[in-house]
Amino acid sequence: MEPPVRLASTGTIIHGVSVGEVLGVSTLADAQLIAGERGLGRIVQRLNVMEVPDILPWVKPHELLLTTGYPLRNTPQSLGRLVADLDERGLAALGIKLGRYVDELPPEMVEQADRLGFPLILLPNDVGFDDILNQVLTDILNRQAAALARAEEAHRALVQVVLAGGGLNEVTAEVAGLLDVAVAAVDGGGRVLAAAGPPEHVGALRESVAHAGPPITPARPLSARPTRTSAGYEAAASAGAGETVPGVAGRGRDFVSVPVVAQGHHHGRIVAYSPAGAIRDSDVGILERAATVAALVVTTQEAVNAVESKYRADFLRDVLTGRAGTAERITARARAFGWDLQRPVTVLVAELDPDGDERSAQDRLVSCWTAAMRRHDPRGAVAGFSHEVVAVLDATVDAARVAKDAASAFADIPPATFSTGTSRPSPGVDTLPEAYSQALKAARVGRQLHGPGAVAHFDQLGVYRLLSLVNDTDELHAFVRETLGPLASDDDAENADLRRTLQVLLETNLNVAETARRLHFHYNTLRYRIGKLERLLGSFTEDPHLRLNLTLALHVLRMRGI
Repeated sequence: MEPPVRLASTGTIIHGVSVGEVLGVSTLADAQLIAGERGLGRIVQRLNVMEVPDILPWVKPHELLLTTGYPLRNTPQSLGRLVADLDERGLAALGIKLGRYVDELPPEMVEQADRLGFPLILLPNDVGFDDILNQVLTDILNRQAAALARAEEAHRALVQVVLAGGGLNEVTAEVAGLLDVAVAAVDGGGRVLAAAGPPEHVGALRESVAHAGPPITPARPLSARPTRTSAGYEAAASAGAGETVPGVAGRGRDFVSVPVVAQGHHHGRIVAYSPAGAIRDSDVGILERAATVAALVVTTQEAVNAVESKYRADFLRDVLTGRAGTAERITARARAFGWDLQRPVTVLVAELDPDGDERSAQDRLVSCWTAAMRRHDPRGAVAGFSHEVVAVLDATVDAARVAKDAASAFADIPPATFSTGTSRPSPGVDTLPEAYSQALKAARVGRQLHGPGAVAHFDQLGVYRLLSLVNDTDELHAFVRETLGPLASDDDAENADLRRTLQVLLETNLNVAETARRLHFHYNTLRYRIGKLERLLGSFTEDPHLRLNLTLALHVLRMRGI
């Protein structure tokens, strides 16, 4: 059954009756269905009378059009096109009286109505249009009033839940009780935050949500028409921007999914499940109100979380800078946040790389690291600073794996990237400032060595730790030029090739045979190159101090941003 149009304007009819139900009213007891039986589920929300041949500009969706055939008496050939034109405009059905102006309907018109599932109804000649209009519209308006009263009752109940300090658990429980269905609140990543209803139905709902994955939420105006897809029913929510969320895997009206939107941000969805397919159009309105209340609950919780996050970040910053007080005081306050800082820990720093949108990326970075820490070390500390996220992790947990998980989650918002630094294990609270300094150094030097997205451990930095301390980059440039001479530039491909030969020679401690093997050179070719290098740089094969300078110069060249 196709759902009715749901318009946002005040006073608009948003509920209707099916064509099959219209045929059940007393004034149409003798009416006959000529064709289009598949369309008996179409919704009638208004009625219209065809008085002119050019009726198409005046019809509206979900309309039952009544006619005596008088406007078509002189053009019976137009009847063949009328069904297709009315169906294209979303009408519910056509009711016609035969015998006075039109004797019979053309066979092609009946065939087309059956093919389109567009009901053609033969109206009794002794029943006036005013009687039909009065009875059907009364039925529609009565249903509208009942649905609005039910929705208002549900709204009062949901508001009371919020005023009493209830959260998503209470909201879903209230809706499940009102509709007698299973209901779940799902976040933007597809994780069920709260669920209520019959246990077996809730289990089926959770499984369907898990298999459906994160929803796609194309935006559209609130007045847009909800549609049914192969995935289920889509409904517009009154929770803000009026986005549409595909229903989770199911059939017909077993599943309904309504987005939770506040201030233009998608916070998830409210999903309902009834194995009997008992979710009605009026129930969707209640789910939309529940989505509004859920948006209020979520945004309120986010505001609380933002304040708590600031306190956590301020406290952790004080701990890492040595301003948080005694070890006993730090341990006690950390315990209040759910952190365990008494055990041996490792400090990780994830710092946003330059040239990204820091404002949007920073929040996402904190979320990704918080989720990764929750999976690997729930008692670990994590907080976001201005351009970085700091995590204090159990020393027995694989820090590289935590960083990899966070990077994987963060990778869906390119081009922003972050570099990660890891400290040595810290045995206690007193050494956390030193560990933080190590992790921050590892992140920044690692970026200089490997570029954006680098992951580095403090113990792996070696001499680069010392080189990074030299603030005068002009002096480093001068040292490289003086030591390497023409090999300091990449302008000449031969010089770059000779520099590579020099680097491998120094790495192998001047082992000519091993260097030739690594570079795939003939032994005599390498001897020739060594002679050429010594003519350019000096007798480095005999001068250990020169070899040290050459090694340092090559290390400086490897450091980016210098």
